[in-house]
Amino acid sequence: MHVFIAGGTGFIGKCLTKKLLEQGNHVTATGTRSNFMLEAHPRLSYVQADMTRKGRWQESLAEADAVVNLVGKTIFGRWTKAYKTQIRESRILTTHNIVESLESSRQGLLINASAVGFYGSRGDTILDEDAPPGSGFLGEVGMDWESAALEGEKKGIRVVCARFGIVLGEEGGAVNKMLTPFKFFIGGPLGNGEQWFSWIHIDDLCAAMIWVTENPELKGPVNFCAPNPVRNKEMTKIIGRILGRPTFIPTPAFAIRMVMGELASALLSSQRCVPKKLVSADFQYTYPDIESAFREILQK
Repeated sequence: MHVFIAGGTGFIGKCLTKKLLEQGNHVTATGTRSNFMLEAHPRLSYVQADMTRKGRWQESLAEADAVVNLVGKTIFGRWTKAYKTQIRESRILTTHNIVESLESSRQGLLINASAVGFYGSRGDTILDEDAPPGSGFLGEVGMDWESAALEGEKKGIRVVCARFGIVLGEEGGAVNKMLTPFKFFIGGPLGNGEQWFSWIHIDDLCAAMIWVTENPELKGPVNFCAPNPVRNKEMTKIIGRILGRPTFIPTPAFAIRMVMGELASALLSSQRCVPKKLVSADFQYTYPDIESAFREILQK
């Protein structure tokens, strides 16, 4: 199989590339950097491109059997008007350009990144793929992002909108940000700690994306998260127990809002998501609970 990975230089993209190459696949990865931060491989090619703009990179889609779109500006920044525009355009313009390019390609699958932020903040409500979208900036971006990807269905493409939970892994993602307070013995819940946290280990995420390429019944929105979401306060206790650090110092919600601005709404939001479609398709998790995930990551 030949897989085209848009955003292949990022945390998820590099891991997925390694897994695909290990299984004997060919990979074409794109990024904005001048070179790909992986060892050269005879079945790996790299294309430097700004995918929010049309360009020659679109020609490299022609040989792909499947396309994975991971492009998107990180949400972890000060949400000024300009930054919110970058968050939105990096996702939607890239997706529009990819879908446009699929018309002349021979591949039949697009896995397009989305996020559980699609659901907004929903308290204790259990959210599977049939749950309606939520309100707020991330919910609105998620709806438009997925709508752009689903245009591919009009061309006969199988489209999977991959609603990622928070991705946990050793070499990137949210883990370093989460662990910093614990290193200074000031780790604790965010706000009241009651909000639900939907997450997935990076190894399970990459395995699930490969699983999707092999299971054609999977299409439309798919929650890429572990089957056991946890409350923020429970996750905090687990991290503290593994690290041998106290967890009794909460960060008040007003302080988070004062420091983070509008981003605080995302940090304090509650999404209790379950991966109904992946479980129904018999996908097997290596790290179904968050303690096993953190122990694997922190032991490294």
